[in-house]
Amino acid sequence: MQGNPFQTREPDITQNKLIRTPQREAYAELVSFAANSEGQDREIGIVLPVGCGKSGCITLTPFAFKATRTLVIAPSVPIAEQLQKDFDPSRSDMFYIKCQVLDGQPYPEPVEIRGTTTNRTDLEEADVVITNIQQLQGTGNRWLQDLPDDFFDLIQFDEGHHNVAASWEALRVKFPQARIVNFSATPTRADGQLMAGRILYSFPVFRAIQEGYVKRLKAVVLNPRTLRYVRRKDGQEIEVSLDEVRQLGEQDADFRRSIVTSDETRNTIVNASLRELDKLRAASDDNRLKIIASALNFQHCGEIVEAYRARNRRADYVHSREDAPANERVMQKLENNQLDVIVQVRKLGEGFDHPFLAVAAVFSIFANLSPFVQFVGRIMRVIKNNAPDDLLNNGVVVFHAGANIARRWQDFQQFSQADRDYFDQLLPIEGLDFTSSDEIQIDPLAPSPQAPPPLDVRGQTDIRLQEIPLIKDDPDALAALKLLQEKGYSPDQVKEAYQALELEPVPVTKVRQRQAKRASLDMRVKTEAARILHQRGINPEGQDLDRKRLGRTNLVVLKSAIDRQADAAVGRRVGERSNFTRPQLDEIERNFAAIVEQAVQEVFDAPS
Repeated sequence: MQGNPFQTREPDITQNKLIRTPQREAYAELVSFAANSEGQDREIGIVLPVGCGKSGCITLTPFAFKATRTLVIAPSVPIAEQLQKDFDPSRSDMFYIKCQVLDGQPYPEPVEIRGTTTNRTDLEEADVVITNIQQLQGTGNRWLQDLPDDFFDLIQFDEGHHNVAASWEALRVKFPQARIVNFSATPTRADGQLMAGRILYSFPVFRAIQEGYVKRLKAVVLNPRTLRYVRRKDGQEIEVSLDEVRQLGEQDADFRRSIVTSDETRNTIVNASLRELDKLRAASDDNRLKIIASALNFQHCGEIVEAYRARNRRADYVHSREDAPANERVMQKLENNQLDVIVQVRKLGEGFDHPFLAVAAVFSIFANLSPFVQFVGRIMRVIKNNAPDDLLNNGVVVFHAGANIARRWQDFQQFSQADRDYFDQLLPIEGLDFTSSDEIQIDPLAPSPQAPPPLDVRGQTDIRLQEIPLIKDDPDALAALKLLQEKGYSPDQVKEAYQALELEPVPVTKVRQRQAKRASLDMRVKTEAARILHQRGINPEGQDLDRKRLGRTNLVVLKSAIDRQADAAVGRRVGERSNFTRPQLDEIERNFAAIVEQAVQEVFDAPS
């Protein structure tokens, strides 16, 4: 493979104001590591909070390594699709274009592994291959089985905290010489295992808040002065103090579950989260802000939705037990701002993005930091970029003292020291102390001036496009025309100069060219078969040509014959069209008339 843009072009990163601080700093660390990685770790990690430009950093990383061919792995289809868009040069919002990383073409050639729409030649022509891990799983996987061990020299895992699983380990073994970069918002998995590889760079949450990349969060802890509960082992009713509530939450799993499923706790969290939502809506004057709630299970989802609806709020849930259309309808209501509350059980996770989620209501239990950070991450995306003080960029996490959620922040030892200090100072930031669960009196203290900020827990040329406004209503346009007239330019000269303005062509990737040629061939064959039948006065839906009496229509018989001749013209068998290369499709296109003539002879000149 010849030199590609990752090796031959110099991206504009260091002085580029469109590149975010964590992207710039991480890239510098990656360049240094790549230049001095002899004898160092094969695998490293980059930790960036939600909303800090992790996807953009993934598109920049192959430049740091001057990679020959890069494999980008995502844990799910939605994330893989989003990453593919970030590399896709036909999109105006592709990262290299949007952030002016590269000044025009050529761009790195991307391809996405997705079913049979991609074949081996597509991968060979690509500079970067994007897919989700499920496409590379299973014994005898056609991609892993067919590709040589040195096919990739760089592998990037998105949401790298997943990469300690066996399916990810198979990729490490298959491509032993490839260097690996893991990206994540948290270095631990849901089961507490650490993300593989040394952490090369981590961007602290407090800096992300200060620079306006994520919302400013605060935690609201529901602190009962006392709590009465019935002990399961002996049925005895016990009243405990707040300190004992916290202690039981740390030690007793049954107590934690009872806390989050009880009517009393559900109502207090519902009330507190609604009050916080109403305060944020009033302060920002934006009623699009919403609550996201985490439930324990399917039944719990229904109970929480009912509690919000009882308070005249538009609430609904998504759950894996519901079919896709039902969940899609709920998600559409969310996007249309027809909901105040969305309830879920770890359904809206990595890759989900709805910045108007502002309050995270915790009705569930988080045994490890990673799933908790993933949940809180749903409310961390800013509504207004680079505006840390904007009222819309605030979020609240609401939880009960007895659910042992505060302790999750103790797991921040895997994060930077700055993060640990920051969160240690600000959790809990507010405590709601209530005597009766029927009502919570909220009277937050105003922060002192010295207090830290609250915790926010690819060819045509000369193509022109023109938008034509009503010039008579545009004084600036009229003034510009008058100036040109005064300088002696004729209307024809102005028109000629205007037409010289050339639209930058939309890049077309090689894989899309091949896929388009393949789809076009099928349509061309079908159209040609229909034309020939019409020319000969033969009914396409009749079965006169079906000499084998297989129940095939005349159109199908002739089309199949043309398809067979096309396949044979390039040495392929029937059923292998998904593996056709672009040169093979080009050859069929050049010889199409001869191919059709052979098919016509086969169908009409063959003995009956």
